[in-house]
Amino acid sequence: MASTEAKPLWRDRQQAGQALAGRFQDLCGRALDCTLIALPRGGVAVAAEMARRLHLPLACWAVSKIVHPSSPEFAIGAVAPGGVVLWDPQASAFLHLSGEERARLVEGQQRELERRRRVFGDPDPAALRDRHLVVVDDGIATGMTARAALQSLRQLGPASLSLAVPVVDRRVLPDLEPLLDRLEALAVVEPLQAVGEWFRDFEQLDDGDVLRLLSGSPAPRGAC
Repeated sequence: MASTEAKPLWRDRQQAGQALAGRFQDLCGRALDCTLIALPRGGVAVAAEMARRLHLPLACWAVSKIVHPSSPEFAIGAVAPGGVVLWDPQASAFLHLSGEERARLVEGQQRELERRRRVFGDPDPAALRDRHLVVVDDGIATGMTARAALQSLRQLGPASLSLAVPVVDRRVLPDLEPLLDRLEALAVVEPLQAVGEWFRDFEQLDDGDVLRLLSGSPAPRGAC
């Protein structure tokens, strides 16, 4: 892992993906046993560039933030396939959510999770068993969605589970590292106020952008 305080570091997500591909040259061309798992939406742009350079298959793994109803930008938890539900203990304690309120929030995000899985064509869980999985996101601030995804994927029995990310807040590493066999972060900072500050171009992606990136991912071919 690298540590730095200068920003921005990358022109866009694609450039960050190029740099991360360099960290995973040991997996280049190993399409038979390795898969890049992108966390939509922003992680798909990073992972698509990695897939192109490393000649690896690319797939999505949908996760969904649980947000406060009155503040859609305020993440208080996350849900992921396999029944994974995480809560930010500080946020949920501060909000004094009742059990009924929590259940209603989870139900809403479970519906969004299933919608994303259908739209993005997430793989059958059985297809990921015994494979080396590299989870890719465009940045990790609170770690809620990344942690939910990792717990979900760990249930599938992968051969190994890695995380590739351009920038991560140092304070979330103790929660992530026990779930991982390998972590590659280009920048480890504290505090990470906003992931977008580390990119000159950090355009928000919609579902159509994700589908275009997935369809443009080339078929794996040979060794590098």
